[in-house]
Amino acid sequence: MLSRICLLLGPLWLSLSLSAQPIVLPTQQGELRLPQAPTRVVALEFSLVDALVAVGVSPVGIADDGSPARLLPALRQGLAPWRSVGSRAQPSLEVIADLKPDLILADGERHGAIYGALSRIAPTLLLPSSRVGYEANLTAAAQVGRAVGRQAAMQARLTLHHARMAQAARQLTPLRGHTLQFGVSRENAFFAHPAASYAGGVLQALGLSTPAPEGQDLGSRQIGLEQLLALNPDYLLVGDYGPKSLVAQWQQQPLWPLLTAAKPGHLWPVSGNLWSRCRGLLAAELMAADLVRLAQG
Repeated sequence: MLSRICLLLGPLWLSLSLSAQPIVLPTQQGELRLPQAPTRVVALEFSLVDALVAVGVSPVGIADDGSPARLLPALRQGLAPWRSVGSRAQPSLEVIADLKPDLILADGERHGAIYGALSRIAPTLLLPSSRVGYEANLTAAAQVGRAVGRQAAMQARLTLHHARMAQAARQLTPLRGHTLQFGVSRENAFFAHPAASYAGGVLQALGLSTPAPEGQDLGSRQIGLEQLLALNPDYLLVGDYGPKSLVAQWQQQPLWPLLTAAKPGHLWPVSGNLWSRCRGLLAAELMAADLVRLAQG
């Protein structure tokens, strides 16, 4: 009788049976066991939200920094209403517990110190997110797909992602051999993102290069105009944080014209939120689209 029901239900029965299978994930904290694919997920970093939306999962709670606008518009379109669990740096354990999640996706660096507290609320998977390169982020996305029982869907999405990045790379061929530097500009500081950073990794994936500051730190490094001149990128991508930009002040200084990026059409404004905060499959594709648009002028 059961076999006859299975035959009649076909793919639906297969989908239901797969979703009920336990999920076992090896992690640095030990084996993570989930009795079945989770349905109530809390995500504590934007890249983890990106990965969930990529496979059609809408988290019930998001560390959105109290500002939903920090989530990319295309991501918000793929989300059901969620509850803010506070900032990514200090998510509210009380709010997370109130949501009764069956999986928490957290950042290994930001949330390692509260892993124990999170694990007492629900099974918690620590993944690289906030200070990792592009390739590590793709690996984390694949792990998210496995954790929510949608490994095949994530592999399909990753295949599509690589195809989109390859297409953008072909359109950016004229920039090969030139250097591009991304940085975040605040009112009183400029932070250059090196080659090992997420933004630097996206540029490399597109066949482009970055004149990295000294060392290969995954994070950004504050530099002055003289240090920028030492890097002297051919193109400067600037993401402003706030209405007042230090780069705007630099443009009034005598050293500015010495920069190659001071040439007309070589200073490119981009979204600091997209290029610095967001990360993820969709974020990288939007960054690639930015470059294609800017390069085509």
